[in-house]
Amino acid sequence: MRLLLSLPAVFLLCLAGLAGCGEQTMPQQSVAPQQITPGAAQLAEYLPLLQGKRVGLLVNQTSRVGGQHLVDVLLAQQVNIVSIFAPEHGFRGDHDAGAKVSSGVDSKTGIPLLSLYGASKAPTAAQMQALDIVIFDIQDVGVRYYTYISSMHYLMQAAAEHKVAMLVLDRPNPNGRYLDGPVLDLAYQSFVGMHPIPLLHGMTVGELALMIKGERWINQAEQLALTVIPVANYQRDMAYSLPVPPSPNLPNDQAIALYPSLGFFEATPLSVGRGTPFPFQVLGYDKYSLGDFKFTPVATPGAALNPPLKDTPSKGQDLRQLQAGGLDLSYLISWQQLFAENNATFFNSPDFMDKLAGSATLRQQIEQGLTEQQIRASWQSALQAFAAQRQPYLLYQ
Repeated sequence: MRLLLSLPAVFLLCLAGLAGCGEQTMPQQSVAPQQITPGAAQLAEYLPLLQGKRVGLLVNQTSRVGGQHLVDVLLAQQVNIVSIFAPEHGFRGDHDAGAKVSSGVDSKTGIPLLSLYGASKAPTAAQMQALDIVIFDIQDVGVRYYTYISSMHYLMQAAAEHKVAMLVLDRPNPNGRYLDGPVLDLAYQSFVGMHPIPLLHGMTVGELALMIKGERWINQAEQLALTVIPVANYQRDMAYSLPVPPSPNLPNDQAIALYPSLGFFEATPLSVGRGTPFPFQVLGYDKYSLGDFKFTPVATPGAALNPPLKDTPSKGQDLRQLQAGGLDLSYLISWQQLFAENNATFFNSPDFMDKLAGSATLRQQIEQGLTEQQIRASWQSALQAFAAQRQPYLLYQ
């Protein structure tokens, strides 16, 4: 089913009972990936939109149709791919977090690779003028500070400004059943937080694209011709195991489930396991600890720059077997208390912490000794307002 994502179209879908507007939440189900059909696999729905068009793609290693990359699938269908835009971690997903992605040429296809994670995070006017339509097909993990949705924002902005059509091939959100965390204050807007949404927004990239357009979070939003191919056989509370790791340091379901809670530790001296076989599945420090699990981060593919505590024996918590999901503040609170007891600075990058959290409030609440219950109570009204605001844009029950 192809959806032309103008606001009236979604309203009609809500009336028809197709967009998940106001229905009861279904019981959680566990569904194997092959039972869910991402938008990219529904070729018949969108190939007609690409015929005779100059096409650009914002894709990475997760942009697959079965065992093939979307680029190869489209080339086999004689689609005229003019350029490939590369996000953080690169077109092949092999760059470290934060590492510059360079432009070049794809060695396999000869198609120009244009970086959106280097000197510029937005396409240039010349790059957009060479295109008739752009495609976004990247697997997201549903956490606001994961930067693929920021790259989608800049692509939408460029498409609107240059009157280039945009096609979003939707994929499931593995954290889709959670709506939690502080809502971003636009005074703290950055590449790790572009939109006034909660940390866990519970939306797919297709739904977010519709909201970005509908709420006019980009300039000239009314000019953007936006189409989304929804995921078939999907509801947002379904458990979904990603078939391809979305980035080097989120290698498995456990890391993805812990990422909303552990991402904040990037603003502290602790290691979250970068440079080990279990990134975002452990917490540790070299001077004092809350646990007895021992590990030593080293330079590895995906953490080759300077992983925190590189070559330093560390000790802490092994979270690999934990039943994880959603946002758990207990780790931050407990470690901050330990640092305070040792007269040490916990948030050694306070500005970055505030960007990750979407304001200075969460950091200040933790430093002031508020309980998790008190902190959670402080963001409930904003969450309720967001839940109502997002309702017209939801495509799944």
